[in-house]
Amino acid sequence: MKLVILDRDGTINSDSDEFVKSPDEWLPLPGTLEAIARLNHAGWHVVIASNQSGLGRGLFDVVSLNAMHAKMHKLLALQGGRIDAVFFCPHTAEEHCRCRKPLPGLFEQIGARFGVQLAGVPTVGDSVRDMQAGAAAGCEPHLVLTGKSEKYRGLPLPEGLPEGTTAHRDLAAFADFLLARSEKSEPQGA
Repeated sequence: MKLVILDRDGTINSDSDEFVKSPDEWLPLPGTLEAIARLNHAGWHVVIASNQSGLGRGLFDVVSLNAMHAKMHKLLALQGGRIDAVFFCPHTAEEHCRCRKPLPGLFEQIGARFGVQLAGVPTVGDSVRDMQAGAAAGCEPHLVLTGKSEKYRGLPLPEGLPEGTTAHRDLAAFADFLLARSEKSEPQGA
C-alpha cells in the first residue's frame, strides 16, 4: 500500500495563530488540492494526522471540525482527489496524551487502522513537531516551507528536525518529488 501521511493546518490549508475554527476559515493553500489529487491518481492513499487542540480549548466543536473536513473533501473531489481518513488529536498540551504531536500516537493509530508498518512511509508537515512525531513512528519526514515554516524559505532550517528530513517549497513540490522518485523506482514497462 502506497501511503502518505499529511499534516493539515499550514500544510494543506492556511494556518492561523487564532486556530482554524470554521469552514469559512478553512482555506486551501495554492496547489495543495491538485497535489493530493495527483498523488491519488498515482495510487497513493493520503491520510491526515493533525493536532486540533482548539477542540480541547473549546474554540470549536466536533460539528465544526466535521464541517471543515466536509468542505475539504468536497473541494478535493472537484479536483479528482480524496483523503482516505482524518486522524486528529483533540487534546491540549496540558493533557499529556500520546496522540498529540510531537508524540507518535496518531501515526501509530494510522498504522494499526491500515494494517501497515510505517517504516519509510512519507509524512509531510510544516513544523518540527510534525517531523518529530512522524520520525518517532518510523516515517520518512518531509518539511514543507509553508505555514509555520514559511519563514525559513531561503534560510537555514529550524533546529530539532529529525535526521534525514527533506525540505520542499510546498505540498505541490513534495508531490513532484515523490512522483518522480516513484517513477524512477518502478520497473520499466510496468
